[in-house]
Amino acid sequence: MGTEEDSKEAPVELFCPSEEEIERWMIRAFDMAKEALESGEVPVGCLMVYKDEVVGKGRNEVNETKNATRHAEMVALDQVLDWCCRRSLDARSVCERTALYVTVEPCIMCAAALRLLNIPVVVYGCRNERFGGCGSVLDVSSADLPQTGTTFKCISGHRAEEAVEMLKTFYKQENPNGEKKHCTSFCFFCFFFH
Repeated sequence: MGTEEDSKEAPVELFCPSEEEIERWMIRAFDMAKEALESGEVPVGCLMVYKDEVVGKGRNEVNETKNATRHAEMVALDQVLDWCCRRSLDARSVCERTALYVTVEPCIMCAAALRLLNIPVVVYGCRNERFGGCGSVLDVSSADLPQTGTTFKCISGHRAEEAVEMLKTFYKQENPNGEKKHCTSFCFFCFFFH
């Protein structure tokens, strides 16, 4: 019989995916990212997997919806919550046993949402040097933040070069919803997206 501390650590250890699982699910996450790129979105795709079943999947929908919060992870989290509701399952219990596979390190907003929902493990491709919430900018995943959910394990670098190349492809093209290049004053969005 383990201690209370042992039982808190168990979920993360139970959900450390194998290399085969990472490869299988990341292939599908990259398919979602390609779909985003073809739709004029930042190419990020993800899957949320519970007991070897995809219970949520997402790709960026920011430009389509004109809603800056519709990142791939947020779309997938909404699907997980809907999936739980339709099956009368406790969302917290499901999330505690769900892994996220995503092509790019979650931003600070998404990392905070993952933490609040107690997702135990996140596998991602490349780092997000501008907005990363898993260590690149801020380490929401493991910081000591009382009453903000649980920390989660990150496994980074899977197909990172491919993820970076997809991002470069997106940023080389014109973003129809971005600020126009003739903007004369300093603009946060102009600075980051042009």
